[in-house]
Amino acid sequence: MHFTRSTTALTLFAGALKAKQNKVLQVRGRFILCALGILLPTIARGQVTPGKAKQDSIARADSIARADSIALVKQLEKELGAQAADTSGTAAAATQGPRATGGYMNIGFVALTDAGWSTEPDVGAIQVGDHDPHVNGFSIPNVELTLDGAVDPYFKGFSNIVYKIDKNGDTGVELEEAYVLTTSLPANLQLKVGQFFAEFGRQNPQHPHAWAFVDEPLVLNRMFGPDGLRSQGLRLSWLLPTSFYTEALLTVANATGGTTSSFRSPDSPEIHGGVIDDRPVQHPSGLLFVPRINTSFDLTETQTIVLGASAAFGPNNSGPSARTQVYGADVYWKWKPAAAQVGFPFLSLQSEVMWRQYDAAQRIAAADPAVTLPSETLKDRGAYAQLLWGIKPRIVAGLRGEFASGDPGAFVSEVRRDRTRWSPNFTWYPSEFSKFRMQYNFDNRKGIGTDHSLWFQFEFLLGAHAAHKF
Repeated sequence: MHFTRSTTALTLFAGALKAKQNKVLQVRGRFILCALGILLPTIARGQVTPGKAKQDSIARADSIARADSIALVKQLEKELGAQAADTSGTAAAATQGPRATGGYMNIGFVALTDAGWSTEPDVGAIQVGDHDPHVNGFSIPNVELTLDGAVDPYFKGFSNIVYKIDKNGDTGVELEEAYVLTTSLPANLQLKVGQFFAEFGRQNPQHPHAWAFVDEPLVLNRMFGPDGLRSQGLRLSWLLPTSFYTEALLTVANATGGTTSSFRSPDSPEIHGGVIDDRPVQHPSGLLFVPRINTSFDLTETQTIVLGASAAFGPNNSGPSARTQVYGADVYWKWKPAAAQVGFPFLSLQSEVMWRQYDAAQRIAAADPAVTLPSETLKDRGAYAQLLWGIKPRIVAGLRGEFASGDPGAFVSEVRRDRTRWSPNFTWYPSEFSKFRMQYNFDNRKGIGTDHSLWFQFEFLLGAHAAHKF
């Protein structure tokens, strides 16, 4: 039934379109004939010279024909004008539909392949990020299918579907992000709704192909787990009416799931060591709140700075009223000379510092039900700083230093072990659609020792991809 209706509609549309095309062709043909009626006698007179009487007769005939032709041309102009008005009216009516701005969709495909070796046989013990290299040899930590486009005059839509191959060679698929953004709210407001990375700091909202290094900073993994902080919810942002860029944002989202590590994640026992207190959300206090403010201004004609402050508040699952607080501050500075070509040379410095207060309730130890762990406040902190030097077009050298540490608790947690890392790297972009990167890591884990790793990364992009924030 649906197929018949679609076929009938298509037939009617094709017939109407053909009739309209025929009418246009007929009008154009009449217009051309009238033009020839005016031009041909003039051409003939330029080629033949008759007698005076004949000339007078021809002149009178030409005058009559010319007057008739001009009248016909004016009539045709009216018809064409009416037809144009009809067409524009139809177009105007069409633009009043739900896709008045014209729908579009970009499709992008980004793939990362890593290869390398570490002195630590269990690579996952030091490369703890979900999109880090995770085995000696080859790995594919992130393949991303991106879709973005205009929904209608009021919304834009975004989606990121991620594929990855684990250390056993099995392929996993996850819906990393899927959300809409408003485009026409008043008072410089914008709303984001769906599943998305929380806008905490600079790197957490970035996808792996936008990172300046092969792996995730240690402090991000300490605070938000291997996959970063993301969940389902909404985010409201307000662009303040200042003379320079200032934006305030507030995210309200679910505090549950595998990507809310410091809150009600099923992996939280790795932090507090107790049995999970699983309870439903009954009040707004059971949700996750992530406020952020950032601002940017020019220090000089060649230097720009971006400053930001973030926080995250929500419940954790160590007890019925246990909560977690995470705070962060970040800075980004960039120098680029006035005579730069395609963005090179440049220097940039990015740094983030974070600290966490995890209130662990009195709880039964997950490893031994006979043991009760006391209520306590677990405190963690960490930071990283990365310097990038754009030497010449498509060649960038970088250096990152970082640490993560925590106060000891009743439960000895491996994910809270003190660590430091130094990482120099070198990146070459053959084009804007491909990338080669080489990186060396020097890791120091307290109580275990040091490790050396050398990683290579190749990236390629198919199609279009949405621009990343500065």
